[in-house]
Amino acid sequence: MSNQAAILIIDDEVQIRKLLEITLESNDYKTIFAVNAKEGLMMAANNQPDLIILDLGLPDEDGQVVLKRLREWYKNPIIILTVKNTETEIVKALDSGANDYLSKPFRTQELLARIRTALRNLVQLENEPIVNFGDISVDFTSRIIKKKKEIVKLTTTEYNLLLILVKNKGRVLTHQYLLKEVWGNNYSDQTQYLRVFVAQLRKKIEVDPNRPKFIITESGVGYRFNID
Repeated sequence: MSNQAAILIIDDEVQIRKLLEITLESNDYKTIFAVNAKEGLMMAANNQPDLIILDLGLPDEDGQVVLKRLREWYKNPIIILTVKNTETEIVKALDSGANDYLSKPFRTQELLARIRTALRNLVQLENEPIVNFGDISVDFTSRIIKKKKEIVKLTTTEYNLLLILVKNKGRVLTHQYLLKEVWGNNYSDQTQYLRVFVAQLRKKIEVDPNRPKFIITESGVGYRFNID
């Protein structure tokens, strides 16, 4: 059975393109390739791929600029694949709209897992008013959260934080993004404030808050909500 998903790879390294072609096509994905920024932007517009894998180190344009230009109109997932794995580069890419990132060299099975997650999450929250994970059920229409069928009481802030996390499930959200979305621009540097509320939320929804299964910490970057 085919995945019926087309993936555009924008990368100038021949070896990487060949590896991705073999890996993706053997898993029934359709692949399209671009070797630089200009070609990548053109092929994204002409082919409307289901997902884009973008290298940040392109020969004719900074990948961060390409990412911002894509996000002006492209709504589907973008996964960054790059040797530029500094915390600053990663946070910048995620804040500019990347869904996920992997550093080169990468494990092919991990890349395939990230792709599957990103494609699954194309379904919007509006079409999924009730989300279940573990013993938790979240009804976003009635704003009721249950754990083992017992109602979990969340503060307004805790609920809004959970809403943003679940809505972006599988996606790495930076500290700055979460702070701005939940608390506003004036709190964009209050990472300790965020940690306190994440800890409170974990106590209420995780089986073991010290070993969270759902709200995963991406060290130095932010958080990822994992339902799988």
